[in-house]
Amino acid sequence: MEALKTRFIILLIGLAIGGAAIGQNHQVLIDAFSSSYAKETAGDYKGGLDVLKSVYDKDHYELNLRLGWLSYLAGMLDESQSYYQRAVSLMPMGLEARFGLIYPLSSMGNWTQVIRIYDEILRIDPMNSIANFRLGLVYYGRKDFLKAKPLFEKVVNLYPFDYDGLNMMAWTHLKLGNSREAKILFQKSLLNRPGDVSALEGLSLIK
Repeated sequence: MEALKTRFIILLIGLAIGGAAIGQNHQVLIDAFSSSYAKETAGDYKGGLDVLKSVYDKDHYELNLRLGWLSYLAGMLDESQSYYQRAVSLMPMGLEARFGLIYPLSSMGNWTQVIRIYDEILRIDPMNSIANFRLGLVYYGRKDFLKAKPLFEKVVNLYPFDYDGLNMMAWTHLKLGNSREAKILFQKSLLNRPGDVSALEGLSLIK
């Protein structure tokens, strides 16, 4: 019985020491993140990176996500891409790391990869209004109006009085030669933003 009590006490001491170590490590992370936020606010992105790199763990999702963002702000696009990709691999069903990954990819002009990432996001969350709208913008910029149209339609169906969705859907219809639909949508845009230059320009082009 004494031996059992002794083992139990040793176990409790071990758990207490382990818990204290975990608490200390967590506090180190909190302090590092806090410092990185302060340095980011001050525009010292490199300093923020150095703080987080000093506690880096390749299997820590939040560290990779934060390092991806700070690397992007610092103009270190390859590093940003690498950290964000690591974060995606750690949380495969997550969206935020994928949205983050789009920043360095678009800055590098890698639009094929940008489209691939948006497609991944929409496979996970088909009705995501941000991904639908931004992918619509990519296709619109490429003058692929047929692919842009259903994406903007989703946004307008979700948010029928959203200016950005209405205006871009109006322009897309105009580019496709659908003057009647474009006119209605530009007029709706003006209800949201009376006097809007883009909507008025669009209406002026409709004969």
